Amino acid sequence: MKQGKVYLVGAGPGDPDLITVKGRGCLKRADVIIYDHLASARLLTYARDDAEIIYVGKQQGSHTLAQDEMNKLIVEKAKQGHIVVRLKGGHPFIFGRGGEEAEAVAQAKVPFEIVPGISSAIAAPTYAGIPLTHRGYTASVGFVTGHEDPTKPCSTVDWSKLATGVGTLVILMGVKNLPKIAEKLIAGGRDPKTPVALVRWGTTPQQTTLVGALDTIGVQAEAARLTPPVAIVVGEVVKLRETLNWFEKMPLFGKSVVVTRAREQASELVARLSALGAECLECPTIRVVPPEDWAPLDAAIDRLDSYDWLVLTSVNGVSFFFDRLYKRGKDVRALRDVHTA
Repeated sequence: MKQGKVYLVGAGPGDPDLITVKGRGCLKRADVIIYDHLASARLLTYARDDAEIIYVGKQQGSHTLAQDEMNKLIVEKAKQGHIVVRLKGGHPFIFGRGGEEAEAVAQAKVPFEIVPGISSAIAAPTYAGIPLTHRGYTASVGFVTGHEDPTKPCSTVDWSKLATGVGTLVILMGVKNLPKIAEKLIAGGRDPKTPVALVRWGTTPQQTTLVGALDTIGVQAEAARLTPPVAIVVGEVVKLRETLNWFEKMPLFGKSVVVTRAREQASELVARLSALGAECLECPTIRVVPPEDWAPLDAAIDRLDSYDWLVLTSVNGVSFFFDRLYKRGKDVRALRDVHTA
């Protein structure tokens, strides 16, 4: 049996085009792909047709698998000799429990690699037009979780120090606890009128951004009924969104487009629509395959000189016809006396 291997791959913040080149390559080679809720489903189009795809997503109040069971699944698939990609939203080692999964794999003595991804802590503010540092505002930034391990006896986040210790503060998984977090930051010395931005589903066509002040943002979030995933940005740099908001102004931002072309032919159209800000859902309604019997086409090719016209009714027809023409030892010169349409 061949030796298996695990790749913990960062899927990026939501926009599938933001995955790394190495991460994409891992998906193309994988025998098994184990992916979570925050990994774009479009990334699965890179998988081989025979790859096993397993969803282990976690959402608030709903977990497909407990973390221990997930760790066992990853190890089990690798020990069966498979190349396993554990596809994780964002960066595997930033608030994603990737460290725990890597430990489980290492303890099982299974070879592994970590493929970094772009964290939403950086990408979501960027797509909202908010630079995390700026010479005119701040030279420091801090990242913190707003949802710690509930089994811990006490918090290890010192909000009083974070309140004034960094210029820009980015909080992930904190929207549920936002009112309490805001209170702690203000109590620690942060100006109550500090600008705050809440970026939900950053980098995707579903992105929404809510801006307010530290002392009122909790009430605003509750009124807007914001639910995860949300990146919270606290700092004066939020003011720059007024002039740097680029993504939400794209022509097709917020629009969803279903592309029904064959998968191998959809990429160019999807790329163009995505470049305009649209969300593209690839739902191929046809599959292009060779005919079971080439004899009728071969017979027609052998007597091309007896035809007045050759009519090809689709791009696929053109591709298959010329491929077969060349395999029959002929080329375009065989069409010299034939009108083509």
